[in-house]
Amino acid sequence: MNPFDWHTFLLARHAQHVALIHFPIALFIAGVFFDLVAAWRRSIELARVAYFNFCAAAIMAAPALLTGLIAWQWVLEGQRLKGTLLLHLLCASASILIIWCVWFLGRRDGRGAAPPGKTSLWKFALEFLGVGLLTVTGHLGGFLSGVNGGP
Repeated sequence: MNPFDWHTFLLARHAQHVALIHFPIALFIAGVFFDLVAAWRRSIELARVAYFNFCAAAIMAAPALLTGLIAWQWVLEGQRLKGTLLLHLLCASASILIIWCVWFLGRRDGRGAAPPGKTSLWKFALEFLGVGLLTVTGHLGGFLSGVNGGP
């Protein structure tokens, strides 16, 4: 097998989901970091950086979800949702919902242009819940892919 063969990358049975999923995770976590620093430093520029990270995470979450559903049908042959697979799908759906909610809240606040000191504690709580849920979702996905000793 040639590691530089584009067929290997494009046509692997679940490679697209495994590659794409890291983008919304990293963008969301970076957005939370920038949002915290923006509130601490009262920086509108960092608040905008956080907003655009949340925006990119929300956009990238859609193909990650789509490729996950395709991997379920293709690699796992559409097996019945139960156990770790069901929990992974539920956590992933909740994670994407939180990512979109945080992005929408930032959009509503003026695309990160709102005074950073006005960021509410419940928005930070939602962001931390999102980071925790993304962590659990990724951990369960590792078991499903066999990285963490799964099937």
